[in-house]
Amino acid sequence: MESPEVNPQETSAPEPAAEAAPVKPSKPEHPESVWDTLRSLLIVLMVVLGIRTFVAEATVIPTGSMESTILIGDHVFLNKLLYGPQVPYTSLRLPALREIHRLDIVAFRYPVNPSLMFVKRVIGVGGDVVKIENKRVYVNGKPLFEPYVQFLTLPTQPLRDDFPPSLSLLETYPAYLGLDSAWARQMPSFVRNDGLHVPQGYLFVMGDNRDNSLDSRFWGFVPVENVVGEPLFIYWSYDAPNPRDWQAETLAARLKFDASIFLNFLKHTRWSRTGQTF
Repeated sequence: MESPEVNPQETSAPEPAAEAAPVKPSKPEHPESVWDTLRSLLIVLMVVLGIRTFVAEATVIPTGSMESTILIGDHVFLNKLLYGPQVPYTSLRLPALREIHRLDIVAFRYPVNPSLMFVKRVIGVGGDVVKIENKRVYVNGKPLFEPYVQFLTLPTQPLRDDFPPSLSLLETYPAYLGLDSAWARQMPSFVRNDGLHVPQGYLFVMGDNRDNSLDSRFWGFVPVENVVGEPLFIYWSYDAPNPRDWQAETLAARLKFDASIFLNFLKHTRWSRTGQTF
């Protein structure tokens, strides 16, 4: 009996399996050190401070001197790049992108107390002659077109409604009506027959709510270097039941007001003003 033919391929020894490549142990991940965390926080802080110093700054309007253009409780972003922001703790300023023009709305450091920020409209720039007759503003002898102005039904008041006043009035004008004593002494040197002459490097500013605004009529010119920026847009507007709460000075009054905002946020927010530009 013949033996079956055997295929040599079927009887060959199986090839050894290829050895798996050795797996290199992964390096253990080192947790972020305290210095790495601190460095990241410092970078974020520097970026935020840089934006706030040189690009944009948020501020709230606490008074009604600019109504009805800007209301009490409007929170606005200021564009600080336009007029050359100042490098902190130095006298250096970045180059200004444009000059300040008549009728611009600007935010500036209050000349009498630079720790306060004011927002007003520019009426006269250096070289202009400003005069007010019966509440009508004239610049360089021409009436100013002011559709934004708001007047209250108040009796006529000298200095406020007719400016510049007579020199004799400056000597007797009651201080409680807002006239700064230093400005009362300086004003006569800028007054001519045609009006008040604005010196170079200074601005004459007024609020749009003309009968309820302490402005250049009462405390004088604004140095151009005091200008911080101009309002860009309203990012939030809150109609406080008591508008004076925005000027709360004590910690207790401020905390009470903050609690009121938290409870009435939806009810008193002026949603229609959000995003409004100037």
